[in-house]
Amino acid sequence: MIDILFIKTSSLGDVVHHMPAVTEAHKALPEARLTWLVEEAFAPLVRLHPAVADVIPVAWRRWRRSLWAPATLGEIARSLRRMRARRYDAIVDSQGLLRSAALARLARGVRHGYDAASIREPPAARLYDRRHAVGRDRHAVERNRALSGLALGYVPQGDPDFGLDRARFARAEARYAVLLHATARADKEWPEGHWIALGQALAARGLALVLPWGTAEERARSERIAAALPRARVPERAPLDEVARLIAGARLAVGVDTGLTHLAAALGVPLVAIFTGSDPRLTAPVGRGPVTVLGARGRAPALADVEKAAESLAL
Repeated sequence: MIDILFIKTSSLGDVVHHMPAVTEAHKALPEARLTWLVEEAFAPLVRLHPAVADVIPVAWRRWRRSLWAPATLGEIARSLRRMRARRYDAIVDSQGLLRSAALARLARGVRHGYDAASIREPPAARLYDRRHAVGRDRHAVERNRALSGLALGYVPQGDPDFGLDRARFARAEARYAVLLHATARADKEWPEGHWIALGQALAARGLALVLPWGTAEERARSERIAAALPRARVPERAPLDEVARLIAGARLAVGVDTGLTHLAAALGVPLVAIFTGSDPRLTAPVGRGPVTVLGARGRAPALADVEKAAESLAL
């Protein structure tokens, strides 16, 4: 059996963007055993991918807050032992950071990654055994697919397949839309008043509204928006597999450039993606469902344009 370790730890959008590479590796090498090393918060989502045989969670975001505490050191040691328990035929680090390259270096096997001209942090390329050139001007999904193909010996073909079956995850609930306003970057936000106006337009078409969140600040924003809308609710925080099921059941998703928006596209949910602080040429959501991308770096879309796009998809 061929053993392959993928390293893509975070963030959520990056994890979603790597899923087609995993689907394709499984199709090209059906006898291979695929393991994915990922940040613990994203492990529930990764486990939904049918081609992933094993998930190794790490908790760098949590560990770094108390790096030298005995409990933290114990957790790190256990994760490293688990990672090193197998010898891999190929280790593919598509994260391209010094941190992820160091993890690849600690694993046992032939280490593959981007070359110095392709990688996000050029010094990290020195830690790989084999380095591959993949243009940085390519979409994130295609970069992951290209690197994996070069490392594992096949040529990526066809449209990306995220390995997520919307029908399998969707809940049988009333008609609703998810409004994905939450983002860690202020330059990616869309005005709160616009979300309220959009929600009112969708509610007028008979859609209930759901506003997920991830941090306390995002929850407060969700609650402010929901308070101004009919039939709107703010769900409790839940693991990502539960959030995926919530999004999968939606009639429509509208979101800024954030991980949950990319997850909605991956699930095939009709989606309007709002870009304000990032370049959609490199990270626009892709998926099997209808996706409308509005805006660009430094140019937020108008409320009227988002309403028109959302209403057309919600019909």
